[in-house]
Amino acid sequence: MPAAVIGALAGTLLTAPAEAATAPNAVERQRSTPLRLVPAQVPPANYAVQPGDTISAIASRFGLRTADVLVWNGLSWRSVIYPGQTLILQAPIVAAATSAAAPAAPAATVHAVVAGDTIYAIAQKYGTTVDAVFAANGLTRASVIYPGQTLAVSGAATPVAVAPAAAPVTAVAPAVTATHTVVAGDTLFGIAQKYGTTTPALFALNGLDASSIIYPGQTIGVQGAVAAPAAAPAAAPAAATSTLDAEQAANAALIIRIGRELGVSDRAIAIALATGMVESGLRNLDWGDRDSLGIFQQRPSTGWGAPEQIMDADRSTRVFYGGPSDPNGHMTRGLLDIPGWESMAFTDAAQAVQISAYPDKYGQWEAQAYSWLALHG
Repeated sequence: MPAAVIGALAGTLLTAPAEAATAPNAVERQRSTPLRLVPAQVPPANYAVQPGDTISAIASRFGLRTADVLVWNGLSWRSVIYPGQTLILQAPIVAAATSAAAPAAPAATVHAVVAGDTIYAIAQKYGTTVDAVFAANGLTRASVIYPGQTLAVSGAATPVAVAPAAAPVTAVAPAVTATHTVVAGDTLFGIAQKYGTTTPALFALNGLDASSIIYPGQTIGVQGAVAAPAAAPAAAPAAATSTLDAEQAANAALIIRIGRELGVSDRAIAIALATGMVESGLRNLDWGDRDSLGIFQQRPSTGWGAPEQIMDADRSTRVFYGGPSDPNGHMTRGLLDIPGWESMAFTDAAQAVQISAYPDKYGQWEAQAYSWLALHG
């Protein structure tokens, strides 16, 4: 009997651990499954900027396009955001903009848009809000403003805000005694060094500032007293530089070929050609303002792609065109993604993609762009 008892006990001890060992493993597998679910972030209507934030990072966090966030907030690629600033992260409701348009009629003060203006900056200048400017002018956050456009502004605008500074500048307008035609690779500092002058002197002579962008074909005054800004149109020298060298012609042919592959109109291709000329002189540059690169001077920091992707001329051209075949998907906004771009002015359509501080420059190359299309297409 003792032997039988011992045998039974031994059998029990051997069987129990085997069953016990399998149970915990099954329970652990069941617990691990729910941990794989990742909740999606829904963009709030408004977002308060935190230290270290960038527009691109905020847009990426909430699954938005950087260009849309810029447009919704009246910003440009050069705009600087700061902690505590409130950003709009949802597209405005069209009905709200229409209903608010009625009280805009009584606006007695107007503002003439100049290069570099944004709706946000204009609203700040006149002590009003972006939405009030939209309502007063029948605009939406997708609207593009351009130099020379007149905007009604609401709020208590003071005489100082009307900026009568244009009169003093035009009043002092001695002739420029020497000029320099900008070529690809030029900088204001390099031009100043070449002619034995200073960068501030060039700023004063040409009505520029530290944020100004120069482009191939532009004429820069290099000697003489302060000149009126109106005395330096860029359209005239543009015709002299309409002939492309081998590198420019190859890039123009690439832009045309990709446009044909995508089935876009001749106008879209011409806009792409003019944009490439303004941004880089139709050269695939590995440098530019801040971190701008490539033919279209797209910036890695604002979501246009990694540096090596932007330097791929084929890819960056497809990103400029955008649309269903955009390599960036919905991260950036190309020409085909702009609502109503076909009915926009030539320069405004290019500006809607580039969001440049100098939107009028693209239109200065419209005629040349069509001639390049005829020659290389």
